[in-house]
Amino acid sequence: MSITKEEELQGMQRASEVVALILKEMTRFAKPGITTKELDNFGAGLFKDFGARSAPNLAYGFPGWTCISVNNEFCHGIPSSKTILRDGDLVNIDVSAEVDGYWSDNGGSFVLGPDSNGHQQLIDASKQILKKAISNIKGGVRISDIGFLIETEAKKRGYKVIKNLNGHGIGRSLHEEPSEIANYRDRNNTRRFKKNSVVAIETFISTRSSLAVGSGDGWTTVGDKGGFMAQHEHTIVVTDGAPIILTHNNDIWA
Repeated sequence: MSITKEEELQGMQRASEVVALILKEMTRFAKPGITTKELDNFGAGLFKDFGARSAPNLAYGFPGWTCISVNNEFCHGIPSSKTILRDGDLVNIDVSAEVDGYWSDNGGSFVLGPDSNGHQQLIDASKQILKKAISNIKGGVRISDIGFLIETEAKKRGYKVIKNLNGHGIGRSLHEEPSEIANYRDRNNTRRFKKNSVVAIETFISTRSSLAVGSGDGWTTVGDKGGFMAQHEHTIVVTDGAPIILTHNNDIWA
């Protein structure tokens, strides 16, 4: 969406504050021994407290309130009573919601407990790259140039990017134009970021794979060549200068 009046900005700020707080609190609540279903149920309580609706459930019928992916799962993991979290796990929580007609999206990967499996470096790379990408976005900048920046920064650190997962426009629905804000230079994409537009910027940084493929349950993806992936995401408003980071209080950069 494009912000045209103060009421719209306030609506997006409210929805974004909600998803950011839910992500932060779910990350804090995660602990060894609980299932991803228990973690999702905790998030569900927060959704209800805020009068928010789960965006993936509302838009696509996703079987959960949030997407929770663990270890070799890349994204869209279904919360399950069979998946028990353990120390050293690579966990990703993606929280998106509709609040009073406005939609916002954010997500973050983290290591649960001690980094016994060596995932922290990947996570730090994803966070740093997202920060650099967002700091370079303003009205008039080519979308493909930001994709090139993300891929270049990933390669510098010895990682790959997932080429079939994208950031996207957001606001009055979960996925809006521009629909493909890629993590690489898509030479066919000549579009530019527009001032006052609302977009969800995501990094998809991988140790081995370049594509996300289905795992068989209809939702969860894994890497085409295996490995692990870290994802971090903010919803922002594009301006003539520094973007407004609507989900800043999710603490993924804390």
